Amino acid sequence: MVINQLETNLQAITTTIAHLEKNDSCNEKTLKSLKEERDRLLKELKIE
Repeated sequence: MVINQLETNLQAITTTIAHLEKNDSCNEKTLKSLKEERDRLLKELKIE
């Protein structure tokens, strides 16, 4: 996958996580899944 696409996905997931946490409108399982995907992208981009 192209780096720009990974960065776009990372940004979208991070924004979604922040929105869901702010509004308390998400169950823990979904939030955990999004955070795991964010961590995977960070590792793939070698940002973490």
